[in-house]
Amino acid sequence: MAHFILLGLVGPLRPITVIKNLLIHVLRETSKKPKKVNSVLSLPVPLSPLYLLLLWPETLLMAPLTLSIDVKSSSASAPDVSNRLVQIPQIKKSKGFASVSTQNENPFDFFRTLFEGFIAGGTAGVVVETALYPIDTIKTRLQATRGGGKIVLKGLYSGLAGNIAGVLPASALFVGVYEPTKQKLLKTFPDHLSAVAHLTAGAIGGLAASLIRVPTEVVKQRMQTGQFASAPNAVRVIASQEGFRGLYAGYRSFLLRDLPFDAIQFCIYEQLCLGYKRAARRELNDPENALIGAFAGALTGAVTTPLDVIKTRLMVQGSAKQYQGIVDCVQTIVREEGASALLKGIGPRVLWIGIGGSIFFGVLESTKRTLAQRRPKTAKESKED
Repeated sequence: MAHFILLGLVGPLRPITVIKNLLIHVLRETSKKPKKVNSVLSLPVPLSPLYLLLLWPETLLMAPLTLSIDVKSSSASAPDVSNRLVQIPQIKKSKGFASVSTQNENPFDFFRTLFEGFIAGGTAGVVVETALYPIDTIKTRLQATRGGGKIVLKGLYSGLAGNIAGVLPASALFVGVYEPTKQKLLKTFPDHLSAVAHLTAGAIGGLAASLIRVPTEVVKQRMQTGQFASAPNAVRVIASQEGFRGLYAGYRSFLLRDLPFDAIQFCIYEQLCLGYKRAARRELNDPENALIGAFAGALTGAVTTPLDVIKTRLMVQGSAKQYQGIVDCVQTIVREEGASALLKGIGPRVLWIGIGGSIFFGVLESTKRTLAQRRPKTAKESKED
């Protein structure tokens, strides 16, 4: 879907492409005659700003075009300087959309990428969970409250230790699967389908991590709503009263929320990073990664709030079975509380995921960069040194 949205945005720029081609033709013809030359861009002065204005939107959005402008060397004599000829920009195909941290020039090492993804993902996940757990607790209590009930603001860190025990391996597994999958897909898919590669990799990473995330989420939310005092006790009681399946309560609704969430969030982040990097013509620093991560997280969090409400209701209902499934949950909420109840907790959720995205992606990229710097040099790199 993100790919079609991107095409929709780029579609209106096609007339600019046509005009640009006409302008290149004019430049080719006019370059046969002496022209006043712009010392910076080596283009005729009246046309330089117009050329850049027409070229910039397509270069920023379509991305795979790289420009190189050469000027024919001239003799040292003054009259020859004014007769410099403008060379038409040579359009070179470059690699399409890709992660800003992907090193395509080096051989792809699946196991090292997997290992570094585990370390970076686990680190980022624990930092985010520790820093923002109280906001998540408030969000959960808002969503779990039926009707106009009041929420309790005590024990906002209830269940943190048990949750970190699950978040660490879940985040590590997600990024560990996402990174090598993304790089493989980017090398397999054509350039114009790179957004689909990011979406697919995000969904696959989320599916793998769900095996750990769901039991962690069930225990965490039961503790956040005051049903249990400790994680071990919660696991024991849930398993004894509801069976092993109780630890995976709301699994389908979890996938319904998290697979689109992971896919969309990481796709938005990767594409924005790449566009910003190409516009700035340099690598992004940690604050810039964090800012883009905050935007991607907040936007995705707001869009997926109804799915999060459904997931929360199904996970915290326990053995009472107030809802018989996803469809029944939606119908019951809308009938008893109104459609607006599907947006419960949107404020804390957007705040939590926005700040969490900022911290997560900032820590993630910083950790990946640190690990990359510690890699042993390849024979090619050693030879270049």
